[in-house]
Amino acid sequence: ALINGLSKIPTHQKKTVYLCQLLIRIAKGKNLECHFENDQRISPLESALSFWTLLEREEIKPEKLHEDIRRLIQIQIVAVHMENGYFKEAAEVLERLFTDSESDKPLRVKLATVIKSKDPYVPLLQSFSYNLLISKIKSYIELFMKENETNFLIQAATKQVESKGLGATALQNKTVNVNENDKRNLETKQRFVLSIILLRDMLGQKLTTSTFSVFKFWLFCGLNNLQNVEKHGDALACGRRRQRWTYKEDLELKSGIREFGVGNWAKILVHGDFNNRTSVMLKDRWRTL
Repeated sequence: ALINGLSKIPTHQKKTVYLCQLLIRIAKGKNLECHFENDQRISPLESALSFWTLLEREEIKPEKLHEDIRRLIQIQIVAVHMENGYFKEAAEVLERLFTDSESDKPLRVKLATVIKSKDPYVPLLQSFSYNLLISKIKSYIELFMKENETNFLIQAATKQVESKGLGATALQNKTVNVNENDKRNLETKQRFVLSIILLRDMLGQKLTTSTFSVFKFWLFCGLNNLQNVEKHGDALACGRRRQRWTYKEDLELKSGIREFGVGNWAKILVHGDFNNRTSVMLKDRWRTL
């Protein structure tokens, strides 16, 4: 559907589509029986190169990483053919890759020499291996994801908080007893709190009574856990998870199973009186009993 409707996709989303097209071709790159183009001569990696070209055009300023990936794809297109014993096809591919004799002339000459040697294990092909290509692609993906991280939830939550007059800025800048090394944890907590407010306001009126009870319990435990971590550190949270079951809790568990049945741990958890347990803990305790 994406491919057929490519012309209708907004410009800012096309790069994502190109990247998806590239990745599936890289994933199938060593399978010469797999075809993405009508022309059966075009290997998955050769097809991938065309989408990498489209991605490069979207870049404002190409970096060395882009050049490295292009070179690696070109080399591996030839290498994969040679590994499969298709030396004639490798020579034909080389002609298609470098139609302009002056374009990347040194690389073209080196690859032509490699093809003539009919040795797929020469140092050039080993140095610019398929694993290195995958590694470079992963680096590109990480940069892409970082630059295009979606902040929809946090933005929507902030707007919701502001509309309620709760002071989103103050909430986001709330002072928490953490050091510089915990900055990422603090950001996660801020996102969590804002997301909860959004979910509460947007979904609260649409949930059934029983489901809303589960949601409220999750909200309570989540915020309570954050508060405890802020005050006492992660050790307290870990300690709480390991605390011994009481006789009263065992009775609550048995009572809940009689009422809701084995497997309905979320319901049992919400309606029972447990000391900050999780549904997984209930399941494990019942197995022990």
